[in-house]
Amino acid sequence: MKNSENILVIGGTGKTGRKIVTLLEELGHKVRVGSRAAKPAFDWHQPENWPKALEGMDKIYISYQPDLAVPGALEAIEHLVNLAKYASIKKVVLLSGKGERVAELCEQVVIHSGLDYTIVRASWFNQNFSENFLLEPILDDFVALPQAEVKIPFVDTDDIALVAVKALLEEEHNDQIYQLTGLRDLTFKEAIDQIAKASNRNITFMPITVEEYSEGMRKAGLPEDFVWLITYLFTEVLGNPKNSEITNDIEKVLGRKPKDFSQYVQETVAKGVWNPSVTQFI
Repeated sequence: MKNSENILVIGGTGKTGRKIVTLLEELGHKVRVGSRAAKPAFDWHQPENWPKALEGMDKIYISYQPDLAVPGALEAIEHLVNLAKYASIKKVVLLSGKGERVAELCEQVVIHSGLDYTIVRASWFNQNFSENFLLEPILDDFVALPQAEVKIPFVDTDDIALVAVKALLEEEHNDQIYQLTGLRDLTFKEAIDQIAKASNRNITFMPITVEEYSEGMRKAGLPEDFVWLITYLFTEVLGNPKNSEITNDIEKVLGRKPKDFSQYVQETVAKGVWNPSVTQFI
């Protein structure tokens, strides 16, 4: 194995980050988890502590929370990249969103930083159905979503993590932009139907407008910044025709095809995530 490297994984407890941490540690690298609970802590709202997290690191993986499109993200990425240069960081891998025009401004900061970089643009995660805002409606057997007819090439976070690790460790991925998608496009209804069939559940899907969905989130008491973000993703991202394009970048990097949505569904069913009596203990 090549020499062990010191790698900071910002968002190291999140959907992609925790998998990247595990993969890097299995390969013998020294990983620092970038999270509020870690020591030294990394909190996007406390930039005064970022230098401590960067100290002694060779490379960094950046997953910005909640999304690169939110107000303040661009300024945060600019500041972090400047600190990374000062800390002699050699490589930055940035997780971005496929079809997110606002996020591309953050990408440009990394691209023009003078550091080696890889941009990883991911389509919507499979795991949104099992680890995020779609889990509760699925458990309630009633899913109402806008953009019901849009085709989405959902991508698995296992594949994203593997690509990110390759990008961090192998120079051939320097100065590349990868767009990661699944094997095929699915509508939300088609995805929910697969989940219902595999989990032996009767899940009703109802198409609604973006406005109705946003109002429903507000009535549920969700924070306005979260409502803004989800509304943005449903309009600007899913409304972008480029978001439906399927790429072969996962196969290019990993030498195999992406994990299919049906495989993700089977694996998730086996874990009991969509079984209410099990989920409450997870």
